[in-house]
Parts: sequence; C-alpha cells; structure tokens
Amino acid sequence: MRRGLAGALAVAAAAVMLIGAADDPSDRLKSPAEESRARALFQQLRCVVCQNESIDDSEADLAQDLRRIVRTQIAQGRSDDQVRAFLVQRYGQFILLKPPLSPGNATLWLTPLVLVLAGGAYVWRRSRAVRREEPALTPAEEKALGRLQAPAGAKEAPHSEV
Repeated sequence: MRRGLAGALAVAAAAVMLIGAADDPSDRLKSPAEESRARALFQQLRCVVCQNESIDDSEADLAQDLRRIVRTQIAQGRSDDQVRAFLVQRYGQFILLKPPLSPGNATLWLTPLVLVLAGGAYVWRRSRAVRREEPALTPAEEKALGRLQAPAGAKEAPHSEV
C-alpha cells in the first residue's frame, strides 16, 4: 500500500515538473529524453528580465520565448553546449546562471578582494612606520615658550644672553 502511494506521488510530481515548464502542452518536445534535456537547460539559464530566476521558474514573456528557443534548438539536434553557445552569443554570458571562469569574470570577482588587501597593507605599513622624533627646541624657542606659559602679571626673570 505504501509503495503504491509513494510511486503514485513520484509519478505525479514528475508530471507536474514536466508540465510546469511548458506554458502550452503543445510546446513540449515529443521525446521525454529531449524534454528532460530542455528542462535541465532551463535550470541553467537566467531570465534576463527577472535576473535572479532561471527561465524554468520565470513567468516573463521573454522566459517563455527562451524556453521555446531551447526546445527548437534541441529538436534540431543541437547539443547542450551548442544551445548554450547560441544563447551566450545572442545574450552574453549574463544568460548563464553559472558562467564559466574567464579572465573577465575573474577580474570581476577578484577586484574587491585585491582592493581590500591593498587597503589593509597600506594601513598596516602606516601603523608600522617609524615615527620621527621632533628635534629639541632651540634656546630662543624655549625662551618664547616660557613667556607664553608664564602666568599673567608674573615678572620675567632676567635673561642672560647666550
């Protein structure tokens, strides 16, 4: 009894998943294997309208068009890599939810880290810098300082010239 119920639930969940990505049942591919490939690709492609959703999850018109393009490409016998390359050529690497590592992407991700490390190194060097002692006051400067610090009305001691 439990196995039958679990099996029925699994079949129902799979059917809902297959139907969920197709806006119109006639849009689905005839071959379950091809439809499965298309669904896997839908999960890897970003909806350029929603930006944080895959085209599988998005309800935007553009996502529907992208799903149709993917299905057409698969029906024409193109591989997953060819379909991704076609969409990247058309929309740029932004269409991929997980873009491959490239010099441009590495720069984008590593620049903040490099800036933080450079700032930390600058602050560390400044904190470790040898502080120079100020030179001692000359006798004339000491005399002027003494006059400034003397209380008002106090007589100055006679000065001897050096």
